[in-house]
Amino acid sequence: MTHPDLIASILLTFGGLFLIGLTADLLGRHTPLPRVTLLIFTGFLIGPSTLNWLPTFAYDWFPILTDIALAMIGFLLGQNLTREKLTTMGRPIIGISISVMMMTATLMFFGLWLLGVPIEMALILAGIAPATAPAPVIDVTREIDAKGPFTDTLLGVVAIDDAWGMLLFSFLLVVATIVGGNGHSLDALNNGLWEVFGALLLGGLLGFPMAFLNSHLYPGKSSQAEVLGLVLLCAGLAEMLEVSYILSAMMMGTVVANFSTRHRHRPFDELEMFEWPLLILFFLLAGASLNLSALYTVGYMGAGYIVFRVLGRIFGSYIGAKWARCDQKQYAWMGFAMLPHAGVPIGMALLAIQQFPHLKAPILAVILSATIVFELVGPIATRWLLIRSGESTRQTELDFDSKP
Repeated sequence: MTHPDLIASILLTFGGLFLIGLTADLLGRHTPLPRVTLLIFTGFLIGPSTLNWLPTFAYDWFPILTDIALAMIGFLLGQNLTREKLTTMGRPIIGISISVMMMTATLMFFGLWLLGVPIEMALILAGIAPATAPAPVIDVTREIDAKGPFTDTLLGVVAIDDAWGMLLFSFLLVVATIVGGNGHSLDALNNGLWEVFGALLLGGLLGFPMAFLNSHLYPGKSSQAEVLGLVLLCAGLAEMLEVSYILSAMMMGTVVANFSTRHRHRPFDELEMFEWPLLILFFLLAGASLNLSALYTVGYMGAGYIVFRVLGRIFGSYIGAKWARCDQKQYAWMGFAMLPHAGVPIGMALLAIQQFPHLKAPILAVILSATIVFELVGPIATRWLLIRSGESTRQTELDFDSKP
């Protein structure tokens, strides 16, 4: 392909993808399907598993778009962890997040073990299962304009979910290496701790200068350059330091939201202006990367993973809501809004494969097949529960009369 042809192909591809995103947004307003599910499904249709319409360079861009999109999502999630919100909702956020994590991991381990899955494999999948994909959850809340205590609690739970999940995954990976006799348990623990606490340190170091700049810059182009520059800088440094770019960006957003003396909401508002076009590309290419053949190879282990993860999230949120003394019934069902599962779980699977190369095929088959199911069904469940909570201003689009 000549240089002019390549440029034309790039422009036509991304122009078409943005228009597909516009169509998904319009359909999402008039159907029960969230635009995230529509985008992922459309990406799957145009991807190599079906129509294969996308040129190869689009897949080369996907890792970069993933880092940028998830760093933006992490930064935006940070604004939900302010002192004010933690004072009023801290008990539900902590209680539900920890309970969902522990119940999901416990049911996953014992359920798979009883199905005959090798113990080290059950430990690894139990460590991966609690992770939630934050991008679909936060996009669904925006799409239906959900605002209120339940939505704030959900976003707070999702914000700290990856931190708890990475610590648990690191611990269970250590246990699995001891059980499997691989001899690399200390390395696994050190890597897990560094990925979490190194990310928090990086986010804090960048967050305080950003909070100062945010308080002293005039509104307009300067604040747009500030937020884009620092979020991208955070993602790049996190990649270099091999720490979680979601957690580092989330920590930076939390520091900005808590320590800006003025205009604390401005950087988040500015970033939202750039976020949706990038997420269109992210969700479409995520759908295109799904491989349907994974569904045919997992058997009972993949089915068990999906069932035990759903049950763990539902029972976990119920127990956590009871402990936190949440009066509203919908809090007990919050785990149903936390089904999306991609990005971070795939990264965890790749880390586990380094320790257990002989388990590469079954681990990837289970995680990739679960990703297909949860990325298509998860946003629908999130939207359904948010509308039933009564906190969506577009609640009349769907008719749900009863509450859980």
